[in-house]
Amino acid sequence: MNILVMKNKEEASKKAFDLLSADISNGAKVLGLATGSSPVGLYDQIVSSSLDCSQLISINLDEYVGIKPTDPQSYHFFMQQHLFNQKPFAKSFIPDGSNLDADYVTTHYNRILAAHPIDTQILGIGNNGHIGFNEPGTPFDIQTHKVHLTSATIKANSRFFASKNDVPHAAYTMGIGSIMKAKHIILLAFGEQKADAIAATVNGKITTAVPASVLQQHPNVTILVDRQAAQKL
Repeated sequence: MNILVMKNKEEASKKAFDLLSADISNGAKVLGLATGSSPVGLYDQIVSSSLDCSQLISINLDEYVGIKPTDPQSYHFFMQQHLFNQKPFAKSFIPDGSNLDADYVTTHYNRILAAHPIDTQILGIGNNGHIGFNEPGTPFDIQTHKVHLTSATIKANSRFFASKNDVPHAAYTMGIGSIMKAKHIILLAFGEQKADAIAATVNGKITTAVPASVLQQHPNVTILVDRQAAQKL
């Protein structure tokens, strides 16, 4: 693991952009993308840059179940607003949350991942150490699957909804086994609320109780944190 403690979120986002740009210059074609507040600064950097994404493929980590792509709270909508409308990719894949046939959706997504191996994967991290929507207790070798979100994750995500009751209780997510196949992983974490998760990820025991701790076993991980998220390292 390469741990980079930056002054603030803006500095970390700029560094993430530099790392991503270097990967693309070195031949990366398939990007694994994340949603949530952590990667927004990186996407802002991409949008304001001269980076050409028209020959790249993106594969998103996850999507809520039971939500249409046009819903403002969907991750489809998030990605369009923050990146794809301004920087279209050659192909962009996001799980179809409006399809309630979990077997079909997950099998189809695993086929997409097999056809397009990820070169650089962008990750955030949950307060409980989840990556994607792989909650504590998720097996490390699992592929794309449907997950029932924990009460802690629902509470954390309620800030994006009118009320906690509006937060979907399930999601389709790329599995930890799929994430670990990426050639380079860039994890972003900001704020003191992420300090425990980052400390457990970097220095703790490798355990499914902290899903991100498996990243200790990956050969090429860069963790970018601000000073608040790094305070317990």
